[in-house]
Amino acid sequence: MKEDFPIPGRLNLVIAAGQFVVLLTLLAAAGKVDSAWALAGLAAGYALMMNSAYAMLHEAEHGSLHENRVVNDTVGAVLALFFPAPFHLLRQGHIGHHLRNRSDDEAFDFYFDGESRVWKILQLYGILTGFFYVAVVLGNVIALFSPAALKAKWGDFDRPTKALLESLNPRYFRLIRIEALAVFLLHGSWIWLWQVPVWRYAILLGSFGVLWSALQYVHHFGTERDVLKGARNLKTWKWLDALWLNHNWHRNHHARPTVPWTRLPEITPDHDGERGRLLAAYFRMWRGPRHTRERVQNRHAGKIIR
Repeated sequence: MKEDFPIPGRLNLVIAAGQFVVLLTLLAAAGKVDSAWALAGLAAGYALMMNSAYAMLHEAEHGSLHENRVVNDTVGAVLALFFPAPFHLLRQGHIGHHLRNRSDDEAFDFYFDGESRVWKILQLYGILTGFFYVAVVLGNVIALFSPAALKAKWGDFDRPTKALLESLNPRYFRLIRIEALAVFLLHGSWIWLWQVPVWRYAILLGSFGVLWSALQYVHHFGTERDVLKGARNLKTWKWLDALWLNHNWHRNHHARPTVPWTRLPEITPDHDGERGRLLAAYFRMWRGPRHTRERVQNRHAGKIIR
């Protein structure tokens, strides 16, 4: 497939370098502005640009950022520091998402017999309002100080969490721990070097977090309960599609996950090709999870990446 759709490695490196420079500039500027409006502008800029960087590290998760695997993973790991989260933890979670999608192990728009409706409501609304991002970022603390807590036995309280933890390969725990340490060292150094008040720094990271979290289930809510077909393409402005590297062509991406972002609009999986509106899809999610008796087994349980 990668022969049919060559990876635009040089283009991706140029874009990733630009993302790196812009993100650093925005974080450094947070210590220099003197008005709330200027800080709000920086926060909006960081949210938009970091979602662009997330789209690029998403390419790295699929091995589609660069043909050279070392280059691919290194650039992905650097961009993940701005999330901030360990790249090799994000990668395992995301590849697992492609295999668990719309199964009982990953259906946040439903609750099943024996499950708490209140918990599922809190879980979905947490995704919609940014708390999912907070949980991922707190994973840095767990990965650094207690990586053993990433084992499946600690996920019994919640089915999706248990499925995620079961998919993690302990082989990568040491590398994940190093990446988590890099998160604390780098961001701590930047805050000290640029004399950025911690609360301002948190506003920039949090602005991205709210936007990222709100978008995490918008392409899947209410879709067919099929691992490949359970996604939708969503329409935004052309400039935003370009900035976010066609990430909203999500149905196409799930149909063929290794197709580079530059070619996603071209492929034609088995669907009608319609693109709904992103904002409309987001607000529909606020109706909350519904009860269902339809069960869809996760046929790819267990460790995903060897």
